[in-house]
Amino acid sequence: MTRADAVEVAASPEAVAARLAASRYLADDSLATAIFLAIRLGKPLLLEGAPGVGKTEAAKAIAELLGRELVRLQCYEGIDAAHALYEWNYQRQLLAIRHAGEHEIDIYDDRFLIARPLLQVLRAPEQRVLLVDEIDRSDHEFEALLLEFLSDFQISIPERGAIRAATQPIVILTSNRTRELAEALRRRCVYHWIGYPDAEREAEIIMLRAGDVAEATARAVANAVQQIRARPLAKPPGIAEAVEWANAATILEKGGSPWPEAFRRAIGVLIKDEEDLAAIAPELGRIVEEALGC
Repeated sequence: MTRADAVEVAASPEAVAARLAASRYLADDSLATAIFLAIRLGKPLLLEGAPGVGKTEAAKAIAELLGRELVRLQCYEGIDAAHALYEWNYQRQLLAIRHAGEHEIDIYDDRFLIARPLLQVLRAPEQRVLLVDEIDRSDHEFEALLLEFLSDFQISIPERGAIRAATQPIVILTSNRTRELAEALRRRCVYHWIGYPDAEREAEIIMLRAGDVAEATARAVANAVQQIRARPLAKPPGIAEAVEWANAATILEKGGSPWPEAFRRAIGVLIKDEEDLAAIAPELGRIVEEALGC
């Protein structure tokens, strides 16, 4: 899909929201507007929020909306240019030199070049969307490298020269805000904060993404999860965990566990930290019963 096609698809924030819903992702007006502006202005989209609010899923839905492949660069402490840009396949180069004997061989041919996510997107910007996931987990040096990449959308390979994108790629960055990002990086992006949805929207998401879950079950899960997140937990459950809880409880209920016992027995798919389980256990029965009564 060309940039003109992408602009046509993202004709308005409302059109973006509708197409995302068709990809089973519910975006509110503010998120749909941020996506619309990022596409129309040709700027990277920076999505911040707590783990589990749907930042990565939003990137997947955007790629599907545009009919493009999602190329994901997962950041971590110590990530370097070789993992993000490219590297040479030294073993293949050595083997090629041995097989060539006295004949000349270009060891910097494409067949020896291992393209990492940034180079993959530069080579086919109209076919791919770049997701730089959890940029806050990388160090400042890598953030500076990424900023340079976003400035010109090109990389320089000493043995090959500069490789520049034919058109400006669509780039999405996510951050859990474990550290502050550089102001220069923030200024370059369209910014949006994704918070946990309210109970009504979360119930809609559960019904959209869960398998065979009744509306009453989805609403009960959404109300219970809202109360659980209000507790001082080390790892509050995300939306994906809420969907899993609804599915797991439904499976248990169909297998013979009555409500609310099915919810209590399935709590391990919602809370995944021992201390959090111990902290919520005394209140879980009351929380579930109140949620079922809503």
